[in-house]
Amino acid sequence: MRKKVAMQDIADRLNISKNSVSQALSGKDGVSEETRRKIIETAEAMGYRYNKKTAAGNPNHVKTIGLIASDFAFSMQFFGEIYLAVEREAKNHGINLLIQSITPEMRDRLQLPSFIEEKQVDGLLILSHISTAYIRNVLEQGIPTVLIDHHHPLLSTDAVLTNNRFSAYIAVKHLLDYGHQDIGILGNVAVSPSYQERWEGYLLALREHGLEPRKELMLVHTQEEEETITEAIRRLDNQPSAWFCLNDGFAFYVSLALRQLGYQIPDEISICGFDNSHYSQMASPKITTMEVDLSLFAHKAFEQLMWRIKHPDEAYQEILLPTRLIVRESTTAVKA
Repeated sequence: MRKKVAMQDIADRLNISKNSVSQALSGKDGVSEETRRKIIETAEAMGYRYNKKTAAGNPNHVKTIGLIASDFAFSMQFFGEIYLAVEREAKNHGINLLIQSITPEMRDRLQLPSFIEEKQVDGLLILSHISTAYIRNVLEQGIPTVLIDHHHPLLSTDAVLTNNRFSAYIAVKHLLDYGHQDIGILGNVAVSPSYQERWEGYLLALREHGLEPRKELMLVHTQEEEETITEAIRRLDNQPSAWFCLNDGFAFYVSLALRQLGYQIPDEISICGFDNSHYSQMASPKITTMEVDLSLFAHKAFEQLMWRIKHPDEAYQEILLPTRLIVRESTTAVKA
């Protein structure tokens, strides 16, 4: 007969006190959110039975939070998955979540959702970019706010971000390790600070290896449209041996364009994307990319918002999340 798991077993596994386990699983203060999370995960893995709603806790007695994003962000799979993960976090903590899509008209008029104007939320998450003026207007309402996947020098608030510079560096270094020295970059840095930072990571990797990219290969003001990207690729007199793209959508369209021109991928040209979105798996061959943990994104943003509500006067923080290189069939070593 299998031995019944006790709190002491969990404490021994994590090398912590039984009291800490008890505090975490009863939703009480006394342990950090990170420790609470580890205890809950260990209890789940060991088959310990406990009240999940109580363990999730709500030490700040938060009743309702809001989430806003542009129409464009809500239409993208990447941000849609983060939104769903935030929704799960709120539900697990017994907190209501109010959602509002910000239309271009609302953005331009600086029109706020009613739940912000009427202070119906204890805290607010802003998903991706809306506009700097709009977000500043939101922050002026005095509601604790955390930005998800966006920041700006004029926005003095917490933000949870991908470590874009270092992640892009890793992606480009992957190409360099395969012997590629003539590496192009394609995307639109005007869309988001994230893309600007990925461009900087690309430049850092090349320059650290004593390389200076050809100016004609830095197509960093290109719209994410098939026709536009195809034309940009066609105009080049000499293709690089590899392309680093600022997201998987760009990589997908680059792959299509190159195949239309008769290039073999990866035998003649390698391609690397970013985000590990559905585009990277739709392509043929499937695209090497940098994976972003969207559930971790949501968890850290939610956790930071709970902390911010409890500590409204502390200096704002930016949290950088790591990514993971996923090597697929679109990259290979340069042929000798």
